[in-house]
This record gives sequence, structure tokens and C-alpha cells, in this order.
Amino acid sequence: MKVFQIGAAGGVGRRLSTLLSSRGDHTTGMHRNPAQADTIRGAGGVPVIGDLIADSVDELAEKMLGHDAVVFSAGAHGTGHDQTTLIDGQGLEKAADAALKAGVSRFVLVSAFPDSERGTGLGEGFEHYMRVKKSADVYLSHTGLDWLIVRPGRLRDEPGDGRVTAGVAIEYGDVRRDNVAAFIDAALHDPTLSRVIVELTDGVTSVTAAVTHVAASTGTLR
Repeated sequence: MKVFQIGAAGGVGRRLSTLLSSRGDHTTGMHRNPAQADTIRGAGGVPVIGDLIADSVDELAEKMLGHDAVVFSAGAHGTGHDQTTLIDGQGLEKAADAALKAGVSRFVLVSAFPDSERGTGLGEGFEHYMRVKKSADVYLSHTGLDWLIVRPGRLRDEPGDGRVTAGVAIEYGDVRRDNVAAFIDAALHDPTLSRVIVELTDGVTSVTAAVTHVAASTGTLR
């Protein structure tokens, strides 16, 4: 499998690249900052310069050609309203349009849990982020892509164990980035989980079993 990653140098992205590479898959990691190239190589990916803001849909599509799937885990990471809109919102829309143009049907988006950080007083900037993420989910879900939206809980950096709780609606909780990456890795290799939004936290079910269970429970098993 050839996977095109947007956000490959991030906390989930580089973990996913390592897992995919260990399977023998080929990963291409798009990055804007040249300093991120070594991080992508270190995780087993091939770095390619790209910019969700500056690049056109055609330019992004050209980079995606020949891949089997796109994984979008990029984000503005608190750099302001405008960057959130341009990267998490319009950037996702451009990436989805580019995937369609390039003929890459499988598209996985790392989104945000609807209960994320509620009641913690993070202010209007965070509320804007949540609105943008929801609109991005809506946009992707209305495309003709073979999409999957993963909404992880509160992200943590402790080592994962490959065990999660996953479903279309679950209680909010913590999830280790290792486990998010492992779930996406499993989902990419199981086409039965398709066109569904999955909420994800740490749990007791193996990622492989969780993928199979959610696919069956949503009627996407085929």
C-alpha cells in the first residue's frame, strides 16, 4: 500500500508512518517546513514539500498521484483563527478535492471528539477550532471518497498498548497517540470500515477487533 500523509511529522502522523513502514508499506509525508524532512525520514517515510495554504488543488493532486490512500492529520495547533481556518478547514477541503482529482479514493481524517476539552475555559479560539473541525467533517462526508473520520479523545504521549474503545458514539476519555496510529493502521488495511465517523479512546479491545466490530455494527461490513 502507498499512503500519502498530510501531517506526517506530527504526533500521530510519524507514529503511523512507522507502523506502515514496518508492514512494508510505502509512505509519502508532505511537509511545509524543511526541518521536518528528517523527522519524516526517521519514521520511514519519503518527505515531499507541500503547502495546504499555498498549493492549488491541482498541485496537491499531482503529489498524490499513484497512492492508494490519504491520511490527513495536519492542524494549525493553536496558531490563530486564520491558520485554523486555512489548514484545518480549507486545507482539508483542498486535500479532499485533490484526492478525488488524483483518483485516490481512500481518505482518512483525524478530527476532534465533540466533547473535547469542554468546560475548561479555553475560549473563543478553541470554539472556532471545534466549529472548523465539524465543518471539515461535514465536507469530507459529502464527497464521493471512501472516507473514514476518526475522532480521538484527549491525546496523550505515553506508550500505547494497541487496545482501544471505538464506536460511532462513546464516552469521552484519554487516548494515547500510539493507539490512534495503530487504529488508523488497522483501518487502512481493512476496507470494510468505510464512510463512517468513529470516536476513539483507550480501552480493552485490540485495534484489529475494534475495526471489525465498528464496521459490522454500522452495516459497512461487506
